Amino acid sequence: METQPAPSATATTSRQPLACGDGARPIAFGAGGAVSLDTFFSHVRGLARQLPEATHAINLCEDRYRFLVAFCAVALRGQTTLLPPSRTRAAIDDVRAQHPSSYCIGDGDHCGCTHASLAPLPHYLRMPDVLPQCDGERPHVDDDALVAIGFTSGSTGAPRPNAKTWRSFRTSTAQNLAALSGLWPDDAVVHAVATVPPQHMYGMEMSVLLPLLGNVAVHGARPFFPQDVTDALAATPEPRLLVTTPVHLRALVEAGVSLPPMAGIVTATAPLPQPLAAAAEARFGCEVREMFGSTETCVIARRRTAVEAVWTPMPGVRVVPQPDGALVHAAHLPQPVALADLVEVHADGRFELRGRQADLLEIAGKRASLGDLTRRLLAVAGVDDGVVFQLDDVDDVGVHRIAALVVAPSLAEADILQALRRSIDPVFLPRRLRCVPALPRNETGKLPRAALLRLLHGNNG
Repeated sequence: METQPAPSATATTSRQPLACGDGARPIAFGAGGAVSLDTFFSHVRGLARQLPEATHAINLCEDRYRFLVAFCAVALRGQTTLLPPSRTRAAIDDVRAQHPSSYCIGDGDHCGCTHASLAPLPHYLRMPDVLPQCDGERPHVDDDALVAIGFTSGSTGAPRPNAKTWRSFRTSTAQNLAALSGLWPDDAVVHAVATVPPQHMYGMEMSVLLPLLGNVAVHGARPFFPQDVTDALAATPEPRLLVTTPVHLRALVEAGVSLPPMAGIVTATAPLPQPLAAAAEARFGCEVREMFGSTETCVIARRRTAVEAVWTPMPGVRVVPQPDGALVHAAHLPQPVALADLVEVHADGRFELRGRQADLLEIAGKRASLGDLTRRLLAVAGVDDGVVFQLDDVDDVGVHRIAALVVAPSLAEADILQALRRSIDPVFLPRRLRCVPALPRNETGKLPRAALLRLLHGNNG
């Protein structure tokens, strides 16, 4: 494929660069050193020439830099990147069934998406070990181009697709950069290490779009264990930014590791408990800034959870309460998006979360929420992890049953139920409680409902 020409004077409003900044600025770094924006563009043009004719591509790259190259090469070819809710073979096959004219691209033989007992992925393009390069103009795409379709996690049901144009990504990224202001000097290149995969929308926003459109360089790896994160940050130039999740942040705090000086820590994908935020700030000597958003909306608000409960909307974002949730108005959204989160909006536009309508329970005239019940479960001494959720089936009086999965190696199920009786009304005690070695959290720490049900019924496959 020939590289695309530079936009004409009459097309500058609709054609936008795939990355911004001086050609010498670093966009990524790792064991092989820093990669400049000019080198990145050369890789994008080179890979774009080798992509097949298709409408959609599933980007399975483990290496974050290669994910950036593949994402931009796919966009340069006028194709759309599909972001499945996970990289399991079932999730990939399901998304490909919805988009027959698609292929998979990755940087390994399987990219963690298959198993030796399964047939190889069909229509799979493995990126060459040495990325091809090609000279040419700075790559541009149409602002209205559909560059990605992200799928919800499935934690509340079947994954749903959400289309993203380049215009919406550019607008939301400008909002995110504004929300991160103050963590590092405006004239500095911040170096980010991310524990969340780039295929997740939060990972896409904070570890792909920020390096493309901001003065940000990203580490090519995705460290997982506390020592891996520590080593990656130790090899990262200042100022340093850690992009992570509450699950990974808790692991870092509990492991007692020492991190090098940090500009800040950003977290999302699940609620961050205030004690954990405070403990992380005290231990690592930097601000922990929590982001609130969804695949449908992208990030829409932030807060410093250690010292505040209210959320500050991103510039241009307005949250309006509804009887069964909230309506999000934002410059990057083509129309308002409805969320299931119940909110209390203050006079200045900031808001507090009050749970979800679907999480509210009413039994025998009494009310509770699944979130509060889960917090009480996690407060039991000896419980390492756990979740309370509602089943689809009902009891003899038409009430949906409540179940719980618990990680508590030193406790018996009867011990946990006895402890819960001290803090939970008997009508809200889980009728089914099962101790398990680990909860089926995905790469971002979320708990897909289908996986919870399989584990509850004794099927961990």
